Amino acid sequence: MSACLAIETHGMSREFAGVMAVDQVDLAIATGSIYGFLGPNGCGKSTSIRMLTGLLTPSAGEIKVLGDNLFGAEERIRRRIGYMTQKFSLYDNLSVLENLEFVARIYGLKRSERRSRLAELLSLYELAGREKQLAGSMSGGQKQRLALAAATLHRPELLFLDEPTSAVDPENRREFWERLFDLCDQGTTILVSTHYMDEAERCHGLAILERGIKRADGSPQQLMDAMNAQVVEVAGEDLRSLKQTLVKLPEVLSAAQIGSRLRVLVARKIADPLAWLKLQVGERDLFLVQPSLEDVFVTCTGGDRHVA
Repeated sequence: MSACLAIETHGMSREFAGVMAVDQVDLAIATGSIYGFLGPNGCGKSTSIRMLTGLLTPSAGEIKVLGDNLFGAEERIRRRIGYMTQKFSLYDNLSVLENLEFVARIYGLKRSERRSRLAELLSLYELAGREKQLAGSMSGGQKQRLALAAATLHRPELLFLDEPTSAVDPENRREFWERLFDLCDQGTTILVSTHYMDEAERCHGLAILERGIKRADGSPQQLMDAMNAQVVEVAGEDLRSLKQTLVKLPEVLSAAQIGSRLRVLVARKIADPLAWLKLQVGERDLFLVQPSLEDVFVTCTGGDRHVA
């Protein structure tokens, strides 16, 4: 394993009752980066994270985490990683401080170290003054901050976050990501799964997963630059009817209405997408625009037509 990689996998796979939940996934995640798994529910994000943390044994493949082969070193590696699940996994009937003290004891922090570390986290995650509040009575954003505090209490080198913002509002999501970049700046490598495009765009690198298969891998900009389509927006009336006509054409990978325009993905094999589309739609205003990560996702997923 390269010294600059926090995670490296070759052929990582997991089968459940004859169904491949994760199918031959190769990863090379740089140390000190934020790497994302992007995909819909059931695409293999959570299963992949559970294998990478040692909680689930793969059916096939090799996994290296923080320079070690994962198998046989699970317990040693778990001391160096943090894991925040999608569902709030702390104790609702314990207070904020009791939850953090419980986690601190699990990781073997000494009393003096525990006291200073908990005070630091309570301040950092804006939980000071809520030490006695029961976790179950907290808002979604407060629970999220408490869970992140618990996951980073032992200063892990590698942090796994499984759809950590699914239950919070946009403002809390934005603040959460600012905290992730603070952790990354301090040297923590972060792997986060998400189905939000705006979150995926914040990652240094990401894998797009579909039905357990890695469809694309790279930085958001690299993926947009390599996209197998050009994006044209069409203005005018009766866009719903126009969409139904265009999606029947093999050269059109996707069409979706965005406000008062129809966003059309035209296969890159069409040399002049504006001229070609003009022949299809007639006298309408056409605009060649920059691709988005959502466009990349559409061209990578949804069947063979999109993958070509």
